[in-house]
Amino acid sequence: MTTQSLPLTVADPDCTPQIEAHAIGTEVAGAVAVTLKALAEPLRLRMLSFIATSPAGEACVCDLAALTDVSQPTVSHHLKVLRDVGVLASERRGTWVWYRITPGYKAAVSTLLESFAPAALEALVGPHELTGLEDVDAALDHLATDLAARHPDLGPGVVLGTVRESYTALARSATVSAHLLTLTERFARQRLADLTREADARPQVLFVCVANAGRSQLAAALVRRYAGDRVVVRSAGSTPAADVHPAVRPELAALGTTEGEAYPKPLTDDAVRAADVVITMGCGDVCPVLPSTRYEDWLVGDPALASPAGVAAIRDELDTRVRALLADLLPDLDLPTP
Repeated sequence: MTTQSLPLTVADPDCTPQIEAHAIGTEVAGAVAVTLKALAEPLRLRMLSFIATSPAGEACVCDLAALTDVSQPTVSHHLKVLRDVGVLASERRGTWVWYRITPGYKAAVSTLLESFAPAALEALVGPHELTGLEDVDAALDHLATDLAARHPDLGPGVVLGTVRESYTALARSATVSAHLLTLTERFARQRLADLTREADARPQVLFVCVANAGRSQLAAALVRRYAGDRVVVRSAGSTPAADVHPAVRPELAALGTTEGEAYPKPLTDDAVRAADVVITMGCGDVCPVLPSTRYEDWLVGDPALASPAGVAAIRDELDTRVRALLADLLPDLDLPTP
């Protein structure tokens, strides 16, 4: 029996990729990734931009706490993360600690804030042009003008900024661009209402989960069912999905929530500031910690991949927790028997 040898394939030296010559080294990539991970947090980026644009090139913890409207321990935690990776340096003067960007990172931070950030925002909005609209900017300007007339206590610039930010935030996860303007109007109305909230006897509750497509939507729907307009309820996601989970839609419909009311929304500082109670469900430490705000963390399963029986069990668990919450917030509320 004769064995035929297979021909050897000889790589063309001119076509062989010079991987080691062009790719970043493994150790360097690891070190850079650690720094990028530290920067990948909205609150830290805001602090970094404040320090970078400060006339003195530095900022005190007290200034940053006022900027972010969160507690000083929360500010100190985020600053420590940036200091540990070498982006910031600190110096204690009396009772306060001052922070500045380390010399080696000044050019990198400038590039991040002046070039990368605008490019990232443009890329997020660019792929989501509104179908049927020739000029998105004109549509947003018209919406802002209409909303500004309803909020004379806010400047037109604030309203326009809120409308544009709302559009950009929703566009990040939008899959049906034709509905973006309608969703932007609803989201902007909610945010403007939060910005102008006056003293109100009604408690305001904010439910936050990861996708705002299941648990937080169900919890908000249960509050609306039992409390009606006696409680102002919001829901949001740390990383909002493109749509509500299909398995959750029938449950929301049974609770009287329409598709127009249930759409994933990103978490905003406005919603947190307006809330009396913030309830998180599996989204980690994403909410700014504000004084005089009550926080709870509910360990509830995610209905995203649950069976119909599993979704029903999650709904029942939320129902029990919502009843207990409302009994505390509204002792005189007549809750129906489970």
